[in-house]
Amino acid sequence: MLRFIVRRLLTLIPVLLGVSLIVFFLVRLIPGTALEMYMGTQVEATPEMMEELEKLFGEDKPVPVLYLEWMQDILKGDFGYSLRTGRPVLPDILSRLPLSLELTLFSLILALLIGIPLGIASSLRQNTFGDFLMRILGLLGLSLPQFWLAALMVMAFSGFNGWIPMGNYVGFLEAPLRNIKMLFFPSLAIGIGFAAVVMRYTRTSMLEVFQMDYIRTAKAKGLKRKSVIYTHALKNGILPVITVTGFNAGYLLSGAIVIEEVFALPGMGRLSLYAIYQRDYPIIQAVVMIVATIFVLVNLVTDIVYALADPRIRLSD
Repeated sequence: MLRFIVRRLLTLIPVLLGVSLIVFFLVRLIPGTALEMYMGTQVEATPEMMEELEKLFGEDKPVPVLYLEWMQDILKGDFGYSLRTGRPVLPDILSRLPLSLELTLFSLILALLIGIPLGIASSLRQNTFGDFLMRILGLLGLSLPQFWLAALMVMAFSGFNGWIPMGNYVGFLEAPLRNIKMLFFPSLAIGIGFAAVVMRYTRTSMLEVFQMDYIRTAKAKGLKRKSVIYTHALKNGILPVITVTGFNAGYLLSGAIVIEEVFALPGMGRLSLYAIYQRDYPIIQAVVMIVATIFVLVNLVTDIVYALADPRIRLSD
């Protein structure tokens, strides 16, 4: 298992390096520069003033040189300073990261709690009215845009006192029950689409497992229906769900960007959205790198869990 984990860790290095190259160069293709956003449209600057500002903002060097300097700073744990506020980038991000992670975790839990039982129920009622109804609901969940659903929830449930945060966020450690209540609808808006994915994967996988010989043998032995489903079938049927959960956890985190803005949550996504508006390169780059790191680490954990659930994965690696 240790050799398996080390190999997976080594594969993360080129992935993160590629992400750093892409984000550093692509953000500079966004129309408008940080200096233009800083100066606005009412101020006319001479070439000499622009040169001084470029030196002040650290944008007076060629882009490849800036990239190498940025990578050296990252390896030291320094993500630079915001071009708008002048504050260090990392503390601002870390202060908002717990909310984004909590929102992602809650949406993931809700998606699994909704998707897995519905998938099992749909597979047990194959080609019945209930099966068709759940499959239609799954397609509906996949089709609904997150931002539209979030806006609809704000309009529909804004009268529910304390359920829609709208800037009045309370941390989990400060008031756990109130925190969970406030994050319920934002988490549901993010997780409902993934719940549909989980439901479809669970249904398909369970239908395949039910056709296996060992399931027929278990039924022939006279085992109870619940024992056949949850002890024998679900253990193997859940493996594809583990994989898709790991791959989608990172997407749920990135999806929190728009949802945080709709619900006015002071998370990392909202910070990055404002950074894009203001062309604040250090914040954009740092947020993308942190999200990418979390994404690949979640995939690593998924591989480990999958290997523990199915030892054949370790043997074939």
